[in-house]
Amino acid sequence: MEKHDEHYFYVLSCRDGSFYAGYTNNIERRIKQHNEGKGAKYTKGRGPVSLLYSKIFNNKSDALKAEYEFKQWPRRKKEAFLIKETGGIYVAAKKL
Repeated sequence: MEKHDEHYFYVLSCRDGSFYAGYTNNIERRIKQHNEGKGAKYTKGRGPVSLLYSKIFNNKSDALKAEYEFKQWPRRKKEAFLIKETGGIYVAAKKL
C-alpha cells in the first residue's frame, strides 16, 4: 500500500456547471472515484467532473482550511479566484 504525504485542496467542475471543492491525499484516485460515482454524494449525479484547480499543502489542516474558506465564498469570488490561479484557463473552459 502506497503512503501519500501530500495534502491537496482541489476544485472540480461538474457537468451542470457547478463547482465541487474537496480535500484528498491522492488526487488521481479521488478524481477517478468522483467520475465513477463513488466520490462525494454531491458529485454522484453531476459527473463527469474535471479538475479545475489543485494545490498541495504540507499538512492536512492547511488543506482543509483552504477548502473551508473556498466553500464560504460566493460564486463570483470563486470564479475570480479560479481565473487568477489558473492564468485564465478557467475562462477559456467556461466559454466552450
